[in-house]
Amino acid sequence: MNNREKKSSSSSRTLGIVIGVLVAIIIAAVAAFLIWFFVFKKDESQSSLLSSPSTRVFSGHMRLAQVNYDERLEDTSSQEFRDFAQKLQEELEKFYQTDPLLTKYYTKSVVTAFSEGVLAYYWSQFDIPASDLEMLPEFSEERILDALEGGIQKQRRAIQLNDVKIIEISASATDSRMARIPTAEDCFYRLEAEDVEKMFQSPGYPSGYQAKTRCQWQIRASVENTVIVNFPDFDIEDDCTDDFVSIFDSLSPDYSQAITKQCGQRPPSNPLEVVSSGNIMLINFITDSSVQKPGFNATYKIISKAEAQTCGGQLSGSHGVFTSPLHPKFYPPAVDCKWTIKVADGSKVRVKFNMFRMKEPGVDVSNCHKDYVKIMGTKYCGELSSLSLTSDTNVLDVIFHSDESYTDKGFKAEYTAFDPKNPCPNQFFCANGICISKNLTCDGWNDCGDMSDEKTCTCASHQFKCENGLCKPKLWVCDSVDDCGDRSDEAQCGCEANQWRCTSGVCLPQDVVCNGKKDCDDGSDEASCENAQGMCTDFSFKCANQQCVNKVNAECDRVNDCSDNSDEETCDCGTRPYKLNRIVGGQNAELGEWPWQVSLHYQNQGHVCGASIISEKWLLSASHCFRYSQDFEVPGNWRTYSGLQSQTTFDTAQLRNVKRIITHSGYNDFNYDYDIALMELEEPLEFTKTVQPICLPAATHVFPMGMSCWVTGWGVLREQGQLAKTLQKASVKMINETVCREYLSNPLTSRMLCSGILSGGVDACQGDSGGPLSCYEESGGKWFQAGVVSWGEGCARRNKPGVYTRVSMLRGWIKQHTGV
Repeated sequence: MNNREKKSSSSSRTLGIVIGVLVAIIIAAVAAFLIWFFVFKKDESQSSLLSSPSTRVFSGHMRLAQVNYDERLEDTSSQEFRDFAQKLQEELEKFYQTDPLLTKYYTKSVVTAFSEGVLAYYWSQFDIPASDLEMLPEFSEERILDALEGGIQKQRRAIQLNDVKIIEISASATDSRMARIPTAEDCFYRLEAEDVEKMFQSPGYPSGYQAKTRCQWQIRASVENTVIVNFPDFDIEDDCTDDFVSIFDSLSPDYSQAITKQCGQRPPSNPLEVVSSGNIMLINFITDSSVQKPGFNATYKIISKAEAQTCGGQLSGSHGVFTSPLHPKFYPPAVDCKWTIKVADGSKVRVKFNMFRMKEPGVDVSNCHKDYVKIMGTKYCGELSSLSLTSDTNVLDVIFHSDESYTDKGFKAEYTAFDPKNPCPNQFFCANGICISKNLTCDGWNDCGDMSDEKTCTCASHQFKCENGLCKPKLWVCDSVDDCGDRSDEAQCGCEANQWRCTSGVCLPQDVVCNGKKDCDDGSDEASCENAQGMCTDFSFKCANQQCVNKVNAECDRVNDCSDNSDEETCDCGTRPYKLNRIVGGQNAELGEWPWQVSLHYQNQGHVCGASIISEKWLLSASHCFRYSQDFEVPGNWRTYSGLQSQTTFDTAQLRNVKRIITHSGYNDFNYDYDIALMELEEPLEFTKTVQPICLPAATHVFPMGMSCWVTGWGVLREQGQLAKTLQKASVKMINETVCREYLSNPLTSRMLCSGILSGGVDACQGDSGGPLSCYEESGGKWFQAGVVSWGEGCARRNKPGVYTRVSMLRGWIKQHTGV
């Protein structure tokens, strides 16, 4: 038995050695594979990516002489089209043969269309192998044009050239995805515009388009007309690199004649409407992303050239309005207009632009060398938030110019006549010609738009005097924003070398940082502790798996900080689907601009308070909205309207009844502490383009002092005034709490934050209570709700900032009751 035991033990040892060797071999093999995969294979893939061949495409048009236009050339399936196109393609190949580099990599040329004139539209392709990629910079528009124009000169010296004479040619670098063969049947369309509106759609609309879509529409009209295309529904992935619609004032995707390139979502209040300068237009639809969006629905018809290009003229009288051609549609390319405004002798002209959009890729707005408005020798272009001008005499010329590429919505302007001896009766006259109330001067706000109301001021006791002489509210000192313009309001805000500066501006000893205690009122000393990575404190972001992340605002920043990715899992919030234009000087919110804003109606009294959407069934509001009487606490007395813009139009809003109202048990009627409430809806909301939830900040989320945010609502427009009919918006910024306390008679608690107006004159007021203070986080591209409108001393009073319930401090309470 002992021997058997020894034999068995020996066999086990031998077997163990064999298994051990095999395991070692397997481990070594796996390790070798991993090293190869992650090092050599990775390098190989990167090398392959860097050494892939490249394609260059150039497109343009050719103007032909001694050719009678034949309408059969418009039919790409006709023999006439094929024969003529083949002749021109052969000539293009000969032109490129004059350049050794171009002929080496030349692949083909394709004539895609003809139009009256006679114009032929084409594209040429050059394929550069991976081994010759260093030659890519040589493929410039200038080199292509030199070869083509050299070919034309050579052609002119020839006695005869196959009955074809090219007298003009253009060439522009083109996205190869838009190079289509006109005989292709896949998503290539030829449309004829008439005075009756017709329709076309992107493939799959509205269910959704697929990736790798390459579509093209050639639209023609009779020669005396232009083409107008309207996109009433437009919803494409918001990245113009992958998915976009590109529209040309040509039948070739030549960027020198591009009208516009668009992506994203557009609201009904801001539709895309474009017009051609002539009787042709080309529309390309390109998609490469895997995100499936509805696409677009479009209509097209003709308008006469006279109607499309009519603008300018003589304007008189004491006031009036004029616009760019076809405003608010995109103005046509290649248009020049001149308005001469003449008012009574002894008066002057004041012009104020209520909308101004002439944005164009690659344009320096300091010289405006493409589209512009020219007034008194100065050109204006781009997107301007404020533009008011005053003439030197009683006559003012306004000149508008659009070149052959890229158009926009243009402008809407109003003019008025005024007496230069008394330009603003009982008001302050700004240097730019507008009038403002005298009590708006020397208050730190740029009410004029040109700072003329803030110059040569004597600062009051509640103001800080900047080194450049401007007066600014002391509320704005040490908020990390250069309000003075010379940084003098931030110059004395630093701490000593051995101190830590809280985001509120308070200086504390350096050893308070990352000690697990909240030494700064805002917790900024514990918000980002890299040396304590993985350690949990009250200021760490808590992942779902209980892992801790010590990073400022880790949630929804497009970075997976948690090993279980829980910091990025609940981020389907805080997005505004629609693309929106800036309206100069306006405070009306556009449809869909604040899709989480809710209007709360009490019985038959109409709008009473605001709220925000935080999920399909939960709204966030303020406790004081429901504490006026016991009847206000009854859910059945309330109606909620989501997706609402105007209090006069409820057709598109989502009406929901209230199932339950939860006010915070700690709410204090005297100081508005814990002023927060939840409303559970009887039926869930349907998220649409105008109804979306806002993101809730984590308990550790930091909104730094000086950060610009927005307050929205239908509250009264001034103290003791009437409720707004249209949703209002106002830009505010986070204010240093230490300074804020000095200006308010009621004390602040840690559940409150201060936010003040940047532009002045508009603030949260009665009826705005319960609404959101919305802040945009650039890192993740999301809107977060920093606060709930709670209380203030009056409305829009100077140096009386609004007070909001701090949502981050009550984040646990919200989750406890809603699960959100």
